[in-house]
Amino acid sequence: MPARTGEQFLKGLRGQRDVWVDGEKIADVVDHPKLRGAAHALAEVYDLHHAEAATCLAPDPETGEPIPVSHLIPRSREDLTRRHAALRQVAEYSVGLMGRTPDYMNVTYAGFAGRPDEWGAHGNEAGVERLVAYQKFLRRGDVALTHTIVQPTVDKATGDAPSAGNQHALRKVGDTEHGIVVRGARVLATLAPFTDEIAVYPGAPLPQGAEDYALSFCIPVGTPGLKFLCRDSMSAPDNRFDFPLSGRFDEQDAFVIFDDVEVPRDRLFIDCNLAAYNTVMTSSWQPNIMQQTMIRAWTKLDFAWGLALRMAASINAADPETQRLIGEIWTYAEFTRAAIVAAEAEAREWPSGLWTCGVRPLHALRATLPLWFPRVNEILRLIGSHNLLAAPTAAQLADPDLRPLIDRYLPGAKGMAAEERIRIFRLAWDFAGSALASRNEQYERFYLASSARNLARHLQFTDRSRADRLVQRFLDEEY
Repeated sequence: MPARTGEQFLKGLRGQRDVWVDGEKIADVVDHPKLRGAAHALAEVYDLHHAEAATCLAPDPETGEPIPVSHLIPRSREDLTRRHAALRQVAEYSVGLMGRTPDYMNVTYAGFAGRPDEWGAHGNEAGVERLVAYQKFLRRGDVALTHTIVQPTVDKATGDAPSAGNQHALRKVGDTEHGIVVRGARVLATLAPFTDEIAVYPGAPLPQGAEDYALSFCIPVGTPGLKFLCRDSMSAPDNRFDFPLSGRFDEQDAFVIFDDVEVPRDRLFIDCNLAAYNTVMTSSWQPNIMQQTMIRAWTKLDFAWGLALRMAASINAADPETQRLIGEIWTYAEFTRAAIVAAEAEAREWPSGLWTCGVRPLHALRATLPLWFPRVNEILRLIGSHNLLAAPTAAQLADPDLRPLIDRYLPGAKGMAAEERIRIFRLAWDFAGSALASRNEQYERFYLASSARNLARHLQFTDRSRADRLVQRFLDEEY
């Protein structure tokens, strides 16, 4: 099948799945009011691939059918440049608010399949054959995939990775004629209600003796025993005036329970192979996937900068302090852009022929973005002040008695119409102050791990030789 349309995507969501939102089991994720907005927004992403086919689609390397560029395994620097353009097109659709559009997992599994040398090491030859075959299935069917890689937090004192005997974490509990049986839980499956399949792959390294937890596989979300417990819905009614963002971009997050779920053997990529589990994510995964994550972040920061400029213009806030605050957002966007440019300029080829970005600039971003995004929201709220809380609704504007009064008493500066001013501040509130905004801020704080964790681990990803040389010069001087 070539790249799916939005209609085909929605049709695929109508199958059986065990999804719970706000205490209710959802029979139809496509049309339920708490899920409908994001489902149809994602359908528009699928349609966007066709509308922008020159940028977003490319021939499948084996069948020649058009598929999203995000499914392709980069084999050159030019491939990364082409993928950049496609990723940017998708990110702009949700202005970076949807962190797990399907291209995220498309890029992830293209990177996995591009490293058969890495995934096939430590006696995992059968697993990597299944993985490469699965990536072909993923791209040829244009399948929507989510993932769940974090172990449930029960007792922080025991660490991030489960040890033998842990009864909460996902683990293998038996074999069947056709595969294995798994039991336990994982978090945080963002986009889960709107996907066709779910992936499990390594997160934190596992200790010796934890082989039963060393698993990687992909299965349909409708597999018996799979249960998705979603967080409280933050999806607002689909009213583009009152809720321009939260009416369509609540991608949802789910706690996933595997209640004795059978995983078919042909979907099993790591089967209790501790050495493979602890090494497959240590080299090319991060520079590969971070091209997508950082293009999304740059898009979101550029949107925030543009929004701040519009807010200030609507009330003629040209004072130095407001301009300083807006300039602060601009620096975050520009540093992010510059890091992406540097990472793509430093692209490298791995032994298998996979090309990825250079890793150092992207790791620096990974450590600082969790600090920048909360600050951006704070700046927007400071610029907006009380104006964020004085923005009438579409229904109030439609009232024949209220509308003349609103037009008279709530215009923007320099002749801006009241309706335009109101739309700007409603958009700003939905981005920085609404329930969805709060979720997104929390999400960004821990996206690809927290700032503190990434800063503490920076020596694992950097080359300190030049820094050491600069210091050693003075330490070696005679006195």
